[in-house]
Amino acid sequence: MRRKKYDMTIEELIEAFGLAPNPATVYGIRGDEHYNKGDLDSAIANYSQAIKLDPNYTGAYYNRGIAYDDKGDSDSAIADYSQAIKLDPNGADAYFNRGVAYDDKGDPDSAIADYSQAIKLDPNRADAYFNRGAAYDDKGDPGSAIADYNQAIKLDPNDAEAYYNRGIAYDDKGDSDSAIADYSQAIKLDPNYAEAYYNRGVVYDDKGDSGNAFDDYSQAIKLDPNHAKAYCNRGNIYDDKGDSGSAFADYSRAIKLDPNDADAYYNRGGVYYDKGDLDNAIADYSQAIKLDPNDAGTYFKRGLAYYDKGDLDSARADFERVVQIDPKDKNTRKRLQYLNAQMSAR
Repeated sequence: MRRKKYDMTIEELIEAFGLAPNPATVYGIRGDEHYNKGDLDSAIANYSQAIKLDPNYTGAYYNRGIAYDDKGDSDSAIADYSQAIKLDPNGADAYFNRGVAYDDKGDPDSAIADYSQAIKLDPNRADAYFNRGAAYDDKGDPGSAIADYNQAIKLDPNDAEAYYNRGIAYDDKGDSDSAIADYSQAIKLDPNYAEAYYNRGVVYDDKGDSGNAFDDYSQAIKLDPNHAKAYCNRGNIYDDKGDSGSAFADYSRAIKLDPNDADAYYNRGGVYYDKGDLDNAIADYSQAIKLDPNDAGTYFKRGLAYYDKGDLDSARADFERVVQIDPKDKNTRKRLQYLNAQMSAR
């Protein structure tokens, strides 16, 4: 939670207290005014001048850190929050914001340390528990993440995002039922939460409940018509049901929305292959390989398409690549041996 130290203009301050603040405070307030207008550079310049006039001006360091953070300059933000903490070691907000900046830098350990200190100073900070939970999740520790989300939810039972994130952590732990329950609660609190519908759909899909998965993907698409992954996953369900036309339409839509989705190209390639359209199947598999060069399954499928076209050299090259990626793939090794024998007999 990023809170501003001042929220009055200079004129309002004079009117309220009957006298002008000292010059450093004037620059600090001007910095706030520029920040609130979205002029981050001018805000930073004014906070810097306030600090020059008063090197112990905690609020100016803190607020300049916020402005640097908003500019994407995490290092400068961390330096300012650190100085604010040095001047006021009991400032929970500065620890919290420095934790956010460490998170942005991809340093979850430092972020966790700062969120923990913020919690120590203010045990009722739901946002600090929430962010620390997310940092634990980033570290691959879903158990600690769940414990923090539990506390965040206890402090703020109406936080849909906390339920959503706890659902992710439960899913990571393999507890699909708890994940579904949390996504459902997030949806109850925020019926327009497209990502919660999508994630719940994924869990239903993993459980083999394609009916509920289909409904959730469709609702995610209704709420967010640009949700490429929802189209791709719904396409898989259509394909499994034998509705290749609808599957093709969903895969194509996913590709239009996200041209870098290797899965969508792979899946659409499968529709083309099943229809006997080998050239388009090969084109889609080739694009999937370009986006994900180490997916053995895509090389295998393209190898099959080449084989069916009679292009045995290209088929062999793809099967050899499969074996390079996955030396334990006995099925492809046997197919490659058969193909080599076939080619030798020509």
